[in-house]
Amino acid sequence: MNKTRFRILVLLMSLSLLGIILVQLYWINTSYKNNEEQFKYHVKQVIGNVANKLQQQETFEFIQKYKKLTDSIGKAPKQSELKEYFYVERNPRTNEQIIYSNTIIQEDYNVNRSFFDKSADSVKLKSFVSKRKTEIYNGKLIDNSGIKKNTGPDMTIEKSGSLDILDKAIFEINLKEIVALKSIQERVSVERLDAMLENELREYGVKTQFEFSIYSNGLATKVKSEDFNYDKNSTYEIPVFVDNDNESKYQLMVSFPHKEKFLFSSLVGITLLSLIFTLVIIVAYFSALHQLIKQKQISEIKTDFINNMTHEFKTPIATINLALDAIKNPKIIEDKEKIQRYLQMIRDENKRMHAQVENVLRISKLERKELEISKEPTDVHDIVEDAIEHVNLIVEDRGGVIKTNLNAKRTTILLNDVHFTNVIVNILDNAIKYSPENPIVEVSTENVKDFILIKVKDQGTGMSKIAQKRIFEKFYREHTGDLHNVKGHGLGLAYVKRIIDDHNGQIFVESEKGKGSTFTIKMPLIN
Repeated sequence: MNKTRFRILVLLMSLSLLGIILVQLYWINTSYKNNEEQFKYHVKQVIGNVANKLQQQETFEFIQKYKKLTDSIGKAPKQSELKEYFYVERNPRTNEQIIYSNTIIQEDYNVNRSFFDKSADSVKLKSFVSKRKTEIYNGKLIDNSGIKKNTGPDMTIEKSGSLDILDKAIFEINLKEIVALKSIQERVSVERLDAMLENELREYGVKTQFEFSIYSNGLATKVKSEDFNYDKNSTYEIPVFVDNDNESKYQLMVSFPHKEKFLFSSLVGITLLSLIFTLVIIVAYFSALHQLIKQKQISEIKTDFINNMTHEFKTPIATINLALDAIKNPKIIEDKEKIQRYLQMIRDENKRMHAQVENVLRISKLERKELEISKEPTDVHDIVEDAIEHVNLIVEDRGGVIKTNLNAKRTTILLNDVHFTNVIVNILDNAIKYSPENPIVEVSTENVKDFILIKVKDQGTGMSKIAQKRIFEKFYREHTGDLHNVKGHGLGLAYVKRIIDDHNGQIFVESEKGKGSTFTIKMPLIN
């Protein structure tokens, strides 16, 4: 996959993931707003119902008190006719006539308004009664003036009853005038209002803490809960105790301190699932992206490895071919000294290729944990000196030198002498290879608490910060363009790291471009 296609794929995946997150957030926000609208509607219904019930209960109590007073008087009310009307219906064939009449009578029990409120003016309260009568005349006439010619009707039906609608209207008018003079504390108690609100809110499913208060013309009254606090976003209000002019000086206010928590509580379950699924998608996305980047890096490293391996194997193969061709030459075949020289060249180049193959196999076995490493207590200075001996000829051939400062007093560690020698040799070999001029390498040891530090310092080309982080990865080599002046496949330091980890040790590198590198191995001592 080329870089452009890879970047487009990552961009599309990132935009899709961002789109999913935005859709989830939009859905949660929309659900919250819908819950808020529903909550507002239910609260408006609740406080409207409570306001109506307060006024209805006040009216009912007034009527009950009025009836109790009129029943206790024990005398017939004074009656006076207010209005009478009648209707005549005549059948011309049978000459049958029906007269309907209705009389509205006012009854006055002489009950003053002061019975309900001692401070009120003495205004009498009255009720109204309707008396209805039906008269039927069979074949008898009534003259045009409405005067009957006969002595009386053949049938009379009489009914009487109160005018509920009229009575109710009169009661409500008088009630509103009477109670208007009372204080709000006399008209409604805190306990009653609290109970009514609680019952109504429960019926509408609003199960959250509430506070309430009744205000009079914008000022708080004593009818309120202890913790009421006006908040524009969580307080709802409605007029209560409307007067005869359909106006009110009182407002019932209900506040919900935990409104947001209550609204979000219904979304917790589905929101939590949504967040979990979104988190899974995010983790899967970044994991996939990490694997893609890693695979891309591995692909680049493998390409570099193949290029370097091809370049490095090309030289020994060519050398071996040239040596074989020379041996077949009739002039050379008789010269035993030259034949021995060419055979030694073939043997050396073959060993060089074999060493690289062994490095690959050794790393593979370490990864599969098939390489057995037995450890014994060993003096680490002996291992260091042995490793220096292995590379001394190469250093001398390059005109360089290896300086030693083995100052550690405690030097016994648990190790495998073969593999640990290879570790030191690999680090020394790198120090020599990456020194462009005569290699000058310093090897030192020191004790720090219960550890021994082995340091290998060179004055070579050094490495970048990025390379320092990845130098111990398999096949990794710092990019040098098309230059292959330093041979290698990025396997030596990967092998070093594996062996040191297996010995419960640590390895660090400090380097600066153009000023060389220092490798430090930290190993635990045997007490």
